[in-house]
Amino acid sequence: MKRALDIAGAAAGLVLLSPFLAALAIAVRLDSSGPALHWSRRVGRRNRIFAMPKFRTMRTGAPDVATHLMADPDRWVTPLGRFLRRTSLDELPQLWSVLKGDMSLVGPRPALFNQDDLVALRTEAGVDTLRPGLTGWAQINGRDELLIPEKAELDREYLERMSLAFDLQIIAATARSALSGRGVAH
Repeated sequence: MKRALDIAGAAAGLVLLSPFLAALAIAVRLDSSGPALHWSRRVGRRNRIFAMPKFRTMRTGAPDVATHLMADPDRWVTPLGRFLRRTSLDELPQLWSVLKGDMSLVGPRPALFNQDDLVALRTEAGVDTLRPGLTGWAQINGRDELLIPEKAELDREYLERMSLAFDLQIIAATARSALSGRGVAH
């Protein structure tokens, strides 16, 4: 059932948002040199690496690490990128990953390929059995403000509470959070 809803939601989102996605892609290209999309190596279900698309929010040549690990992240984030990150619009291309089956609409956010600490804690808790999500329980409970052990604990809690009703609650809270820009550090 969850996979069927993921396919229907991602397909509908891609079709309905296609003019908006095209406009954002053009805006990213006009804002700074480089491609509109950044393909990030992420850890997926059963700890397999997959390529996840995002609208590019950083200048080309930025280090491939979590933003909070950069010495000076503001140096790398583009002017439009700040807005895209604050509103989570940079995440919309991930609807493709949901449609493809690498991700789900709701689940733990996919870790970067080099976030070994988060991957280890999730694996220990059994969270690695889930498809990563476009949004998740940890996302609406702190996003960038959470420490790695807190994220892993919230991901474990999602695994235990997972249901259609809980997913719908998370999606609604995500929309509110994205509109406010709450919890985004960079």
